[in-house]
Amino acid sequence: MKPIPLQDDDKALVQVFRALGHPARLRIFRLLAERQNCICGEIVDELPLAQATISEHLKVMKDAGLITGEIKGPAVCYGLSLDALTSLLKGVTNLAEEGIQHVSG
Repeated sequence: MKPIPLQDDDKALVQVFRALGHPARLRIFRLLAERQNCICGEIVDELPLAQATISEHLKVMKDAGLITGEIKGPAVCYGLSLDALTSLLKGVTNLAEEGIQHVSG
């Protein structure tokens, strides 16, 4: 498969969209937005998924830069990354504006 050339900003946007493209990860995102930060066990209590599955989803989100994880004792406390949210907002806004310009002529 030939790679599709993308600008760096678009590469980051694709990674974030991929991370948010799963229903469980979108729900985790919303939980973290509501609570500001959350321990993995609290997330497990909210979703009908195994702890290992939640951990994998958190890893995908962390790799995409959407969340941060801070070790607090025996647990990891997760929260949304302000930098990632700012970049996501900018990227989606730019994408929508480009689309609007092309559609409205």
